[in-house]
Amino acid sequence: MAHTFTEIDDDVREFIEAQPMFFVGTAPSGADGLVNISPKGYRDSFAVIDERTVAYLDLFGSGAETIAHVKQNGRIVVMFCSFTRNSRILRLHGHGRVLRADDPEFAALAPRFNLEHPGLRSIILIDVERVADSCGYAVPYMELVDERPVLDKVHATRTPEEWAERVAGVNARSLDGLPALDPDHPLPTSVPRS
Repeated sequence: MAHTFTEIDDDVREFIEAQPMFFVGTAPSGADGLVNISPKGYRDSFAVIDERTVAYLDLFGSGAETIAHVKQNGRIVVMFCSFTRNSRILRLHGHGRVLRADDPEFAALAPRFNLEHPGLRSIILIDVERVADSCGYAVPYMELVDERPVLDKVHATRTPEEWAERVAGVNARSLDGLPALDPDHPLPTSVPRS
């Protein structure tokens, strides 16, 4: 049975904090364009700010679809699902903003996160407009072995020149050609550490 909540209450917050991963969905405006769903890991990368606001660390990846879509229209959904014996799917619908490392709001949110991820690109801040869960009865039981450290390891080996190439290359535009990262986007080496 599905439920809608007026806000992120203690029960919802506890469920979110217990999940080792989440999924982010975005899409460009209009009838055309590719919908994007991105899996996210690292438990220390998501934070409930208050009853209507959440944020997560956006790490460099193979592209910048989420950033491009959020910059264009702000629409975003975050989904958590339980793989344990207690089945549940939770979705947070809302509007997001991309906070660069040189943004004052980034600095204000930074203490809530572990900023030691070497591929930190930005923080995505989301004003949550709808909180809803559903049964998740068809989601399989799975056990978490460990977090996968590969992304951090790969990012730790990149030089400033390689980061600049990523910003100007696969992170500059979405698959549909929407602008994503600006050429002056702060590189991970310039992110202020806590």
